[in-house]
Amino acid sequence: MRQSLLGMICLALLITFVACNAPPVPLDDIVVEKTFVPEQCDRVVKSGDFVRYHYNGMFPDGKKFDSSYDRGSTYNVYVGKRQLIEGMDKALLGMCVNERRLIKIPPALAYGKDGYGDIIPPDAILHFDVLLLDIWNPEDTVQIRTYHRPEKCDRTVQVSDFIRYHYNGTLLDGTLFDSSHTRMRTYDTYVGIGWLIAGMDQGLLGMCVGEKRIITLPPFLGYGENGDGSDIPSQASLVFDVVLLDLHNPKDSITVEEQLVPDPCPRKSQVGDFMRYHYNGTLLDGTPFDSSYSRNRTYDTYIGKGYVIAGMDEGLLSLCVGQRRRVIIPPHLAYGEEGTGTEIPGSAVLVFDIHVIDFHNPSDTVQINSYFKPDNCNPVSKKGDFVKYHYNATLMDGTHIGSTHTYGKTYDIVLGVGQVVPGMEMGLKDMCVGEKRTLIIPPHLGYGERGVDGEVPGSAVLVFDVEMVDMEEGLPEGYMFIWNGEVSPNLFNEMDKNKDNLVEPSEFTDYIARQVNEGKGRLAPGFDAHRIIENMFSNQDRNSDGKITRDEFKLKADETPSHDEL
Repeated sequence: MRQSLLGMICLALLITFVACNAPPVPLDDIVVEKTFVPEQCDRVVKSGDFVRYHYNGMFPDGKKFDSSYDRGSTYNVYVGKRQLIEGMDKALLGMCVNERRLIKIPPALAYGKDGYGDIIPPDAILHFDVLLLDIWNPEDTVQIRTYHRPEKCDRTVQVSDFIRYHYNGTLLDGTLFDSSHTRMRTYDTYVGIGWLIAGMDQGLLGMCVGEKRIITLPPFLGYGENGDGSDIPSQASLVFDVVLLDLHNPKDSITVEEQLVPDPCPRKSQVGDFMRYHYNGTLLDGTPFDSSYSRNRTYDTYIGKGYVIAGMDEGLLSLCVGQRRRVIIPPHLAYGEEGTGTEIPGSAVLVFDIHVIDFHNPSDTVQINSYFKPDNCNPVSKKGDFVKYHYNATLMDGTHIGSTHTYGKTYDIVLGVGQVVPGMEMGLKDMCVGEKRTLIIPPHLGYGERGVDGEVPGSAVLVFDVEMVDMEEGLPEGYMFIWNGEVSPNLFNEMDKNKDNLVEPSEFTDYIARQVNEGKGRLAPGFDAHRIIENMFSNQDRNSDGKITRDEFKLKADETPSHDEL
């Protein structure tokens, strides 16, 4: 029993020894071990494809016989066209870009009994550690994958359009070779006329502003066999991640989109008008570059006269006060290839959202609309009359700037002596008590270019809603005092109370005041009575000694037109 057991143990040991020292079983086919497979695999190698890959070639004992890494360039070859050893042709099939495989190839599918010179001996098993970097096929076209498209797409890129776009350029394995973002400047070019590589010329067509797409190009539509310097190797597929920022055509004119048109619109802007408007300025992708709102001040300019860019000159025509309009201006009608520096890049399309506040023409006069008159509208106001009126004042866009009703009292002036702006003087003439008018006053008859700080903007058109409340007839032009009846022939003696043949200021003032109080004379209304009497005395006191002599004293009728006195 013991002998039998011992024999079995020895037999087992013998078998184990033989197995451990047996020669390796020869391969009859390739062995593929996938050492890394990317999560995303959009495409696998097929027969007829062209591939670019790196490899290390080794014998089973680990000794290296060849390496693409050592040469500093990928191995580029067609698969399935007998350009490779048979085992490699089979092993590359089904690989993804960025996949890594360890491939074991028997001699029969490698260099067989002949080997390869001094490098590969006869009947050698070969191991290849392969990393696939690129796949393409001569039948490939440009591949486009749009991953963002704006809901509103009014226009797409066509042949001969000029565009501005940002991009990241990578090889098919993800290696970055170029980016407009790193230069902080868009790539600006015509499309479809040969300014770009052929694949990009195709891949950009049909894009909307704001659209983002991935454009994949085979090398024969990219940089082909020559590549491009050290960044783009020979026969490399290219991947561009593109966002389109701007689009125009050299034949474009401005585009106008009406957003709000007031009804009614009694007047539209014309060449030569002066306009005040607010605006927001953006690039075509929505990037803001300027706004009058941020400065809290309108932009004020003549239109059609070259004071603004050509496209804006055109876009501001035929507008109503209060109208809102979007004006899209191609660069050749804006700031051209140079732009304005940091805010507006070269060759940029500009978008202006405009709100017209007011406009006028230097030839404008006051517009008067009398919307209520009493049945008996007499007398009517004239120069020199003292008038009392109420008003509500606004800008053309309705912005309130003042009202006498707020203070509960009328505004009182003498017409024709410069106590109000010229346009108001004009608008209050020939008006009767009880009449109501709307006055539209251009700035050159209002507060001009400077306006009134904090109340009326510069160059603003003013709108006054006016009601004439009271009116006192003025004196004839040139008179500050008149007699209501016959003039006493003894005026000097009546004034000279102390009979010293001199009229002193107090005597003169008391006398004139008494005549006014008794209704025998009348002072010009609307002025300070004491100041008027002082001026009358000064005119009679010709030597300015503070007293009037009998020789100095004269009536108005006896005076030359240069004096304004009794």
